[in-house]
Amino acid sequence: MAGKRHGDHNTARGIRTLVDTSGTENEKPALLWPELLPGILVKRYKRFLADIVLDTGETVVAHCPNSGRMTGCSQPGRPVYVSRQTAPKRKLKFTWEIIDMPDSLVGINTQVPNRLVYQAAAAGTVPELQGYARVKREVSAGDHTRFDLMLSGEAMKPCYVEIKNTTLVENRIAYFPDAVTARGKNHLVELRKLVRAGCRCVMFYLVQRMDAHGFKPAGHIDPAYALELQTAVKNGVEIIVYDVHMDLDGIRLRNPLPFDVP
Repeated sequence: MAGKRHGDHNTARGIRTLVDTSGTENEKPALLWPELLPGILVKRYKRFLADIVLDTGETVVAHCPNSGRMTGCSQPGRPVYVSRQTAPKRKLKFTWEIIDMPDSLVGINTQVPNRLVYQAAAAGTVPELQGYARVKREVSAGDHTRFDLMLSGEAMKPCYVEIKNTTLVENRIAYFPDAVTARGKNHLVELRKLVRAGCRCVMFYLVQRMDAHGFKPAGHIDPAYALELQTAVKNGVEIIVYDVHMDLDGIRLRNPLPFDVP
């Protein structure tokens, strides 16, 4: 990864501002990682488990917080970083957070995009989502469907935002999904209904890596999802795509990416 990266500390609420001096300086609120322990990935299995050899030589079973195929970011032998979990009732004491691929660190924890986009939207640092007075998380709407965010304000349409973690990159293009997703398709159907009801609706694809130049729906993996996304866009659902700047201190939104939805 080219360029020097460092953190400018801000202790309030555990937020640090990361600065990427390899390009235009663009400071945004960032999420700090918990303490990260380096290791090597042995294998991922049963979707949610991974065997990892820590630098201490200890082999541990870590929780893999990602239900997708993780194509292109789960190769055995690659350097990875895990966090240690201290909750007494937690069965697995480690969580896999990052894998170091040849062109970029990749964040594999699907909970991170929701926290990061919520924090950025609440701080007003996402231009496409500015102007709202309130941001709520995990809001039910439509046919008993839960959406990641709802933004609201005086004399403004409510804005529902569904956030998708995107880790698959091929030839510098980020794709979603990396596996067939009936749940993701249903989100698009319900967002279309909410648009018809007078709401603003947004699909927010967060590319949790730094080597993508654009975004497309993965029609070669899930044709039904790609078709539904096309239909949703034609019916007023908006798309926002951002990549991130990440290092071993933390992660923040970086730049909006162009997208192609035929």
